[in-house]
Amino acid sequence: MPHDNLRVLAHPLRMRILSLLTGTALSAAEAARELGDTQANISYHVRRLHEAGLLEVAEEVTIRGGRAKRYRHDPDSGRRLTTRSPAAERLLAKAIAGELLRRASQRAHGRRASLTDAELWVDPAVWARVLKQASELSGELHAAAQPPRTPGTVRVSASVALFELAEPGQPESP
Repeated sequence: MPHDNLRVLAHPLRMRILSLLTGTALSAAEAARELGDTQANISYHVRRLHEAGLLEVAEEVTIRGGRAKRYRHDPDSGRRLTTRSPAAERLLAKAIAGELLRRASQRAHGRRASLTDAELWVDPAVWARVLKQASELSGELHAAAQPPRTPGTVRVSASVALFELAEPGQPESP
C-alpha cells in the first residue's frame, strides 16, 4: 500500500467503518443505517477503504431488485500499515488516537475496564512475550466480533499500541 493510501485513515468515519465491518459484512446502505449517515457518504468512504486494500468484497447480493456489494474488513490487512515509514506510522497512530477519544466519550461508566499508559524499561524476553500476548488478544477479539446488536453481546472498545521506543537522545524519526 503506497504511503498516500494510508491517508485514507485520516477521516474519522473510516476508522468507524473498519471497526463495523470487522464483525460482519455489510453493504454501504446497511453500514449507513448502522452509523446514522447517508448512503452516498458511506459509499464514498467504503470505496476509498476498498481502493486502499483495507476492505474486501465479501459477497454480492440482490436487494430490492438491485445488486449490492457487502464489504468486510480483514484485520490482518492492517499489518501492512505498521511496516511503513515513521511518518505513515504517525498517521496511523493519529487516526487510532482520534477514534479512541470518540469511543472514550461513550464509555459505559461503572463497568469493568482496563486502561494502561506507560513508558517503561523491561527485559527483552518480557517484551517479546507481551507483544505475542497482545497479538493473540487482538486476534481473539477480531475473530469473536459479531454483527452490531447481536443478542448476548456487549459493545466494547479495544485499542492496543505497543512499540519499542528509541534510546533517549536519539533523534526522532522523520
